[in-house]
Amino acid sequence: MFFADVLETERLGNRSYLAGGARAAVVVDPPRDIDRVIAAAAGRGVRIVAVAETHVHNDYVTGGLELARLTGARYLVPAGASVAYERVPVSDGDVERIEDGIELKAVATPGHTPHHTAYVLRENGRAVAAFTGGSLLIGSVGRPDLVEPRLTEQLARAQHASAHRLASQLGDAVAVMPTHGFGSFCSSTQAGGEHSTIGAEKASNPALVQDVETFVADLLSGLDDVPAYYAHMGPANAAGPAPLDLTAPQRADGAEIGRRLAAGEWVVDLRSRVAFAEGHVSGSFNFEVEGQLATYLAWMIPWGKPVTLLAQSAEDITRAQRELARVGIDRPAAAAVGGPLDWITEGEAPVSFPRAAFADLAAARARGEQPVVLDVRRDGERAGGWIEGSVHVPIHQIHQRLHEVPGGTVWVHCAGGMRAAIAASVLDAAGRDVVAVDDGYTAAADAGLTLVVPDQH
Repeated sequence: MFFADVLETERLGNRSYLAGGARAAVVVDPPRDIDRVIAAAAGRGVRIVAVAETHVHNDYVTGGLELARLTGARYLVPAGASVAYERVPVSDGDVERIEDGIELKAVATPGHTPHHTAYVLRENGRAVAAFTGGSLLIGSVGRPDLVEPRLTEQLARAQHASAHRLASQLGDAVAVMPTHGFGSFCSSTQAGGEHSTIGAEKASNPALVQDVETFVADLLSGLDDVPAYYAHMGPANAAGPAPLDLTAPQRADGAEIGRRLAAGEWVVDLRSRVAFAEGHVSGSFNFEVEGQLATYLAWMIPWGKPVTLLAQSAEDITRAQRELARVGIDRPAAAAVGGPLDWITEGEAPVSFPRAAFADLAAARARGEQPVVLDVRRDGERAGGWIEGSVHVPIHQIHQRLHEVPGGTVWVHCAGGMRAAIAASVLDAAGRDVVAVDDGYTAAADAGLTLVVPDQH
């Protein structure tokens, strides 16, 4: 009897899979931190005999090469992918035996990348699951614009054809098990649902219900921003990532933290945005360990800039280190635990800034004040409407565009509060007076603020 277990990497919106039979298994699209995969295999009592990549990933560093090395598994990588290491090149139609009665068949599914390959798990010759990587997602497809702008439309058309190929070759009951689409920026739209089948996708996935021209036009018009760190992931995966080192970083005291700030390095406070606003080291940035830490820190930081982590506990440092390693920020320069009073030198004091709700902003305007309102949502979010008179700088551009923020006290908001807190910390570090709006955007209208809603026609 086959199995197919999901290994979730929630904050990056990705899934890896451990699948096989009674004794042996394959791992599809493994994460960087392969200790999770090895533990899952041990829990199942199976030996990993194959590691399969659907494509050279643009959104995270793979653990595939190291997992194959440690386990002695065959490392399956699409033949069309240009990589710098030895692997088993996989072409359309190739079959990899996992154990008696369990095998993996490669299906060429270009679109997300030119070399993208899906894998169909077969039990006694019958297809039971399709590991679709970044091709057919749940209610969507993988975005086609991550490789080369000149190829985007061509790859979008290939996505449509690949989705139809899978749908035509596989039965309606076959499980669809994608790598992307659970909040990942590799998804062309926000995919919905946790589980799906070929039959369910045939009934509702735009790639399978729209004609190719409509599909391509809709897909290309709806693409979101691309996180800046994606530019570094593909080359890292093609070159062959180094083994992961999760040993504890060196500990820093207040003097060390001060030296690193003076050198222009990034000091990142992982505490909650509430705690950070109440008191923090001047010049530090706030990326909550409970938020989308890896995505937004890797998106915003100048690549290669040393990072020092500050947290309430050693456990939070360890967790952050693991999350950052998944996107290529391998080794924090230093770390410290405790609170702001532990992280400053004698004679210094923590700094703070206020938090507020949209009702407070409405009250300030009602009093005749004219505060600067800064919207740090992405372009696609802003397109649905905005607070009248607000300035728009997406969170991932705030460092480069600080000069565009008008003078005066800045009330910064996003859709829920997390990104506003990041932006507020950046503005605060730059010496600006700031108020972090820690509120859901839907409360803006309820508070009486005037919203501008563009004509959608």
